[in-house]
Parts: sequence; C-alpha cells; structure tokens
Amino acid sequence: MFYLRYGKRIFDIIVSSIGIVILIPFSLIIGLIIKIDSSGPVFFTQQRIARGGYSFKLIKFRTMYNNYFQESRGFTPGDKSRITKIGSYLRKTKLDELPGLVNVLLGNMSIVGPRPE
Repeated sequence: MFYLRYGKRIFDIIVSSIGIVILIPFSLIIGLIIKIDSSGPVFFTQQRIARGGYSFKLIKFRTMYNNYFQESRGFTPGDKSRITKIGSYLRKTKLDELPGLVNVLLGNMSIVGPRPE
C-alpha cells in the first residue's frame, strides 16, 4: 500500500511537471484566443471536494461568457448560447482541462483515478 500511494504521487508529479512544461506554448495560445473571443478571465475556477473531504479550487480554461447568469434570466439545461465560440471547441477536445495539471502537481487531484462528473 505504501509503494502504491507514494508511487502514484511520484508518477503524478513527474507526468504533470512534464505536461505543464510541454503545454506552456499551447496554453498561452489558448489563453490569447479566449481573450480575443470574449471578455473576462482566461481561467475558470470552481470549488471541489477532494478525497479526504478538503476543498480545493479546480482550474480550467473559461468556456462560457463572463457574467452570463447575471445578464440572463437563469439556467436552462442544454442552452448553448452561454458557451463561447472557442469554448465549444475546447470542451469537445477536452483542452479546457489542461490547467488541471496544476491541480495534479499540487496534489489536489491525480492523473489516474476517479473523475468528477
């Protein structure tokens, strides 16, 4: 059990570190496209509960318009009008998840393991 736990953590650190370094140029380009596509921050953060019950901020690229719910009449499931042009592509390709490697490096998440819905 000891080797499994620490081996998994070492794997997470190595893979997320390499991934972050390799993906920096792509992340900068994605961030620039998000800023050009719509106003607001590049990143979206959300409180999540980790294993053990502590909370952390999950980091993703923003795929929705900033302040959408304040300007609209509420949430309608399946409403695609709140998703930006680039956001639709980022969601399809799962590229919006790339900043999550920072959460993996910090130990909040793991590369291998259960995923939130």
